[in-house]
Amino acid sequence: MDNVLEMVDLLEDKLTRLILKQEQLQNENKLLKQTEQLLMGKVSEQDTFIEELREKHQSLKVANAIVGNKEDKHLTKIKINTLIREIDKCIVQLSE
Repeated sequence: MDNVLEMVDLLEDKLTRLILKQEQLQNENKLLKQTEQLLMGKVSEQDTFIEELREKHQSLKVANAIVGNKEDKHLTKIKINTLIREIDKCIVQLSE
């Protein structure tokens, strides 16, 4: 009988430790989810910032091409001609 009581006490101790461990893991999981949301927000902000920088870079390339050397002017003319062709295609599609 004494052995059975020891086993029950041991089982009760293990169950108590498991419950405490589960609560600890739930709290840790909640904290990790909050951290994940915070980091995802930062990633989104940085993606937006990177896209803005890319647009500025492209604008600077075009501006430099306009005031730059002959090669840059040639590239700018090609880009402008491409844009004009795209606009013409859009006009054709709209008139159909």
